[in-house]
Amino acid sequence: MSAGRGLRLPIAALAAAALLAAAACSRARGGATAPPPTAVPVSVAEAATRDVPVELHVIGTVEAFSSVEMRSQVGGVLEKVHFKEGDDVRAGDLLFSLDARPYRSALERARAALARDRVQSETAARDLERSSDLLKTGLVAQADYDRVRSTAASLEATMRGDQAAIESAQVSLDYCSIRSPIEGRTGQLNVHAGNLVEENGDTPLVVINQVRPIKVAFAVPEGNFAAIRAGQAQSPLVVSVRPPGAAGDPIEGRLTFIDNAVDAATGTLRLKATFDNDDRALWPGAFVDVSLRTATRRNAVLVPSRAIQTGQKGTFLFVLGPDGKVAARPVAPGPVVGDDTVIEQGVAAGDKVVTDGQLRLVDGATAAVKP
Repeated sequence: MSAGRGLRLPIAALAAAALLAAAACSRARGGATAPPPTAVPVSVAEAATRDVPVELHVIGTVEAFSSVEMRSQVGGVLEKVHFKEGDDVRAGDLLFSLDARPYRSALERARAALARDRVQSETAARDLERSSDLLKTGLVAQADYDRVRSTAASLEATMRGDQAAIESAQVSLDYCSIRSPIEGRTGQLNVHAGNLVEENGDTPLVVINQVRPIKVAFAVPEGNFAAIRAGQAQSPLVVSVRPPGAAGDPIEGRLTFIDNAVDAATGTLRLKATFDNDDRALWPGAFVDVSLRTATRRNAVLVPSRAIQTGQKGTFLFVLGPDGKVAARPVAPGPVVGDDTVIEQGVAAGDKVVTDGQLRLVDGATAAVKP
């Protein structure tokens, strides 16, 4: 009897402990609630639509509108240089003067030869006239008449040769004064006064570059040829350039040249644009950033570029829903326009996209818009 009671007491104690533990667990599950998740502070922007230019961005080289290497067409001593290096010159301005005395003397000799032969030709013409009258009366033989006629014709041809010699000597004399054929800016002077100048020498006396207007040459991938031709058929395409590091607005010009063949080695097409360059901001030989506007996209959807993220599955961004939760949405980004990017697919106008705070977000997270 006493032994049975001793066994029942520990079993009862264990059962009571179990009931108390079960009751405690039941209170823990049913009585206390888990704290709500913390909202992630973010900044948002609204996707908008507007017309945007479709542009190609490449590097170009500035070229002179026209460039002339000045060489002498006659030989002689360079007497005087009528400009300073770097001067602006106009078409027709005198640049160089050569010693003209030898060519002036040659011109005088040619004129003297013409005067002498003219007298002889006039005498031969009178002899021919008299011989013609005497031939009719039989007082002059036919052979003598033919000889007089040949002499007159020969002297007349000699006079024409003398006239040509005069014109040639005059041209050579004019070449002693070298004038600018274009308006432009002179470069480095390669020959100074007192030096002997060769006729058509290998080294130019000076190079003149026309810088107003001016051209920019650049190349684009051949895949853009169709779009360029389609845009150029409607109106001259706008080309904007900016020297590297330059501040202010880009310089605008017009596309004026499309090469007649694609470069097979590089797969590119060479183009040129013309700029007024009145302020001479562009200089031959300089590199510039070129933007060629081929078309305008109407009602394109744009979002700030900083909203776009890159993950293992590609590009995406977070869109904030009306319930305050964000959804990771894959997108197809297009051209970049300033600080914005065109979205080809994945976002509609009016969607609120997250632009700051993405690092703490996951798909379905709750977000709070920062003021």
